[in-house]
Amino acid sequence: MRSRVALVTGAAGGIGAAMVRELSGRGWRTAGLDLRPAADADHSVSLDVADQAQVCATVRRIEREMGPVEAALCAAGHYAIVPVSDIGWADWRRMLRVHLGGTVNVCKAVTPGMVERGRGAVVAITSDLAVGGGYAEAHYAAAKGAMIGLVRSLAVELAPSGVRVNGVAPGPTDTPLLPPDSPWRRPSYLQTLPTGRLTSAEEVALTAAYLVEDGTYCIGEILSPNAGAVI
Repeated sequence: MRSRVALVTGAAGGIGAAMVRELSGRGWRTAGLDLRPAADADHSVSLDVADQAQVCATVRRIEREMGPVEAALCAAGHYAIVPVSDIGWADWRRMLRVHLGGTVNVCKAVTPGMVERGRGAVVAITSDLAVGGGYAEAHYAAAKGAMIGLVRSLAVELAPSGVRVNGVAPGPTDTPLLPPDSPWRRPSYLQTLPTGRLTSAEEVALTAAYLVEDGTYCIGEILSPNAGAVI
């Protein structure tokens, strides 16, 4: 029997790479999509997730070569701290097209097959900033908030077909996405957390894997591993 196939975007580093490793350790075959090569994935494809035609063509090729995609995990994205007065229209568009657009493109590519087979799981990596907001993070928080709306709408639409759609909204996570001078790394912030540390990429990956494998009753849920930042 062939192992199940999971598609992971943003798979070259951070949370995406951690999800690839976690699922691989559970026996999944992984296809990693990223601008950069995804070294930990069984199959790596370099592409821009905001390019719908390229994503759809890639998913068709992956399914021919590896088998049906039974889980899709969307972690591709970028982050920036910019005061709202300094955010240009190009910045708004890029943030939305990668985070929201990339997730939409993956869902458009994988969910028809999942619906036809009567099973499948989609997990979108959003952020707790989507709920609480953040200083000088308006375009990032807005894009992540749009992803939550997408997750909950698709969950309602696809649940009768046996396809589960959920999200993970981490708090500040210890990945290269947070630069060394990030305010989220300051001791003054870390001291406010019950755990005294940032969330790890591995903890986010465990949460995503739970939604894929064990949380079969979860429909439209947004789980938030955040080191106690939001309780």
